[in-house]
Amino acid sequence: MGTWHEYLQSEGMPPEWPYPIKFGEETELDADVLVLGGGIAGCWAAISAARQGAKVVMMEKGDVRRSGAGGPGCDHWCNVPANPLSRVDPDEWAILEMESLGDYSNGIGIEIQCREDFDALLEMEQMGGKIRDTDDEFLGVEGRDDATKFMVSPRYSVDGALAPAKGWGEPGFNPPEKRNNTVLRIWGSTFKPVLKKECLRLGVRILDRTMATCILNEKGRQGARAVGATGINVRTGEFVIVKAGAVIISTAGAGHLWYLDMEHGGYSTMYSRNQSGDGTAMAWRAGAKVTMMEVSSPNRFSGGLKHKWYTGGGDASYENVPLVDANNKRLPAPTQGWTDGGAMFSPQADIIARVREGVKRGEYELPFYADFASMKPEESHATWDLMLTEESTTKIMVQTMEAGGFDKHRDQIMNYTLIEAQPSQQYRDPAGGGGIMTDWDLMTSVDGLFAAGMSTFSPGDHSYAAATGRYAGRKAAVWAKQRGAGEISREQVDAEKERVLAPTKRTGGIEWKELHNGLSRVMQYYAGEFRNERMLDMALEEIGRIEEFAVPQLYALDPHKLMRSLEDLSIIEYAKIVLNAIKERRFTSQKLRIERQDYPENDPEEEKNYLALYQEDGKVCFQRVPIRYWGTMKEQYEAHNPDYTGVYKG
Repeated sequence: MGTWHEYLQSEGMPPEWPYPIKFGEETELDADVLVLGGGIAGCWAAISAARQGAKVVMMEKGDVRRSGAGGPGCDHWCNVPANPLSRVDPDEWAILEMESLGDYSNGIGIEIQCREDFDALLEMEQMGGKIRDTDDEFLGVEGRDDATKFMVSPRYSVDGALAPAKGWGEPGFNPPEKRNNTVLRIWGSTFKPVLKKECLRLGVRILDRTMATCILNEKGRQGARAVGATGINVRTGEFVIVKAGAVIISTAGAGHLWYLDMEHGGYSTMYSRNQSGDGTAMAWRAGAKVTMMEVSSPNRFSGGLKHKWYTGGGDASYENVPLVDANNKRLPAPTQGWTDGGAMFSPQADIIARVREGVKRGEYELPFYADFASMKPEESHATWDLMLTEESTTKIMVQTMEAGGFDKHRDQIMNYTLIEAQPSQQYRDPAGGGGIMTDWDLMTSVDGLFAAGMSTFSPGDHSYAAATGRYAGRKAAVWAKQRGAGEISREQVDAEKERVLAPTKRTGGIEWKELHNGLSRVMQYYAGEFRNERMLDMALEEIGRIEEFAVPQLYALDPHKLMRSLEDLSIIEYAKIVLNAIKERRFTSQKLRIERQDYPENDPEEEKNYLALYQEDGKVCFQRVPIRYWGTMKEQYEAHNPDYTGVYKG
């Protein structure tokens, strides 16, 4: 019969393909505000802009109803000091959070989050999202407030003097009087569908299954004002052109530079496979400044099938589940949470090292278990039936185990943390640091181009994405109203259309997986644990060869594979930015997670700056920007938001 590709070449598109193929056809639209990416930040941006009276178009690579990292749900609304149960001041908390997260945190985004994410949460409730225990299902659960029916996360809001030294359940770990109450438990699986519903109610034109590919600059000049964007429908192949007064990038950050997401990749990540650095690559090509691109960290990776690494006890959704060894001896559990110093702490590495040594000495015996059976029934109910069912990976686990007869009040779950592979230096994750630089309006260095959520540098979590998206939407709407539409360049549009459709004009050569795997191997070999100028130059040379010899052979026989191919091109662009950033940082810095064999010493003066990268006429340029460039957070926020009134009343 031959291969699937041979079948497609001889017979055309398979009969079951339900969409018409429209390679080469165009659709043109106009908008006041164009939102690229329909995840958490993108939805909030679109809603906020529409409520300002703007005509809004939103492009989303998947289906807005469940797309993005937050699409399947979330179980914590984090870093929300403005909630009525909080014991801290939002502005003071923002400073503590910024300082505790380190020198390279994003003070602008953190201040917006601390000021506005509770307002966003209340708006979510107005739309129909569930944010409190209105059905009294969790009466008696620790952290539940009977007056408001909010459920404080008891473990995430802890006293910093106690948290690093003690695991959950150890004497004196987290008494109620020590809690700052800055994290709420929520029903996040209800959020994304109501966000899409609200977008549609407000008249947002949603382009589901449409991948953004290029920011259009005024008259086609790199660095000039953003006046729209292009996209491709990933089911029909139709080319989309949107002219807009302002553009918001909310396509999340990068992933998969150092590894290919195969079916049995075995690495632990919360990020969508669609997260491929598209927004950063588009902003970069448009001339916007990006920063923190040199930062990456080892990922938890295993060579074969792998369980979700936090299977019980001490982390995230598992909240207060104790860990025990094979003899039911209590283990010091890894924990994470918000301390009274402001930041999320995660002494997991230290505690895991302690436990590993204990195993070697015979103090603890494998295997380990998450001891649901020893918990109070109401607490195991809250963990199992609220926290673990509000995120997709753990919800699947709950459903599978219950189908197999698991009883949360009687049974334990095996924990694989010490058994499976630990982080490996050559498989790295760039998603936590690098991104687009903005000012206090969340506008980039390119006029009319805004960024929100994980597209910004040093981003936060779900509530950060919601708050910054909501903020960027209203700022972009004002900008568009003041400036009106700009002039697009048909020459730029035609060049982008040719680039995007090139793989569809070939019937053989190299497919997207092969190209992606080659790029990943380059990053593993030359930009993994060991780095020096020679190896970084070799990486850039190898990527140059990929672009010269492999990319012209890239082919896609259907729109879905075209999407994956274009993602590869974004990843290649992202990788080049990363390599140039690492090359420019000629020192070793623990803070930036940079280790250079040829520059083993730190440079304290250089370490005081962000490294901003941008392009001028296609040339890579560098700029040192002092950390804390945003000034006094409270004063600057209020100066840029004098008319902000909080929760939407419409």
